[in-house]
Amino acid sequence: MGVSKEAHEFAEFLASVTAKAGTPGLDLGIVRDIIDSHHKASTEPEGVTYAEVDADGVPALWAIPEGAAPDKALLHFHFGGSVAASMHSDRKAAGHIARAAGVRSLVVDFRLAPEHPYPAQLDDVETAYRWLLSQGYEPQNIGSTGHSIGGTLAILLPLRLLAKGEPTPGAIVSVSPWTDLTLQNPAVDANEENDKILSRATLEFFRGAWVQDPAIDPADPRVSIANADLTGLPPTLVYYGEYETLADDGAELGRRLADFKVTSETHGLPEGQHSFVMGAGRVPEVDEAIGRMGQWLRTHLGA
Repeated sequence: MGVSKEAHEFAEFLASVTAKAGTPGLDLGIVRDIIDSHHKASTEPEGVTYAEVDADGVPALWAIPEGAAPDKALLHFHFGGSVAASMHSDRKAAGHIARAAGVRSLVVDFRLAPEHPYPAQLDDVETAYRWLLSQGYEPQNIGSTGHSIGGTLAILLPLRLLAKGEPTPGAIVSVSPWTDLTLQNPAVDANEENDKILSRATLEFFRGAWVQDPAIDPADPRVSIANADLTGLPPTLVYYGEYETLADDGAELGRRLADFKVTSETHGLPEGQHSFVMGAGRVPEVDEAIGRMGQWLRTHLGA
């Protein structure tokens, strides 16, 4: 049985946005405006309201479903390879995930590269996490969520906290994570024709913009989760699209989580695109996956 008509339409939408953003000679600001239009792929989630906040200097946006548990929250990180996208591009997708989980979600507008290279994004993510703690949320009642580079940050944050000997969020949902910055995984090339967003050249551009410190090798576990010690991570759900260049990054992460005895599940979405959660509300396969993400978060956050 093939994928839905809506899934094909979603892939065509992603291809059209990628083509516009790839127009030669465009200013980076214009490219970012085009990338932000990915939000059009999602529907407005019913019963979700929004409120912009200052999370101790980091801009952020609350997505608040009706009846959300008052003592639990998600910390959500957007896509864009550290170079593009924003809390606005992710607002609706994050709202769908929040509604499925029954908790509010703080969508973090972290600084972008190349103006702000690594570790600026992780610093902002940690600041937003500590702001949530200052608002009275307990670590075990916070879920760390995101897709693409946001899916990477959703794991790098708990890893940084573990290295400091501090409590981590209670659960992780990482979608389409970029876990190996060496780009040695063969799926990067094998899926290039299928992936409507990413290519090896795009990933190389993102890597150069994000990791500018010559002392940090692409294989460094500080940026490549593929080489990190995952001991002590909270329950982690990994999703990836089987048509994306980073498909094996997600699959290999799932295997490593099992090796490190982390409570985890890993799922590949058949013919799924990179950052497929952007199709929330329009693509039935995406909505089914988001339902599973919501149930995972409800289970492990006690929502």
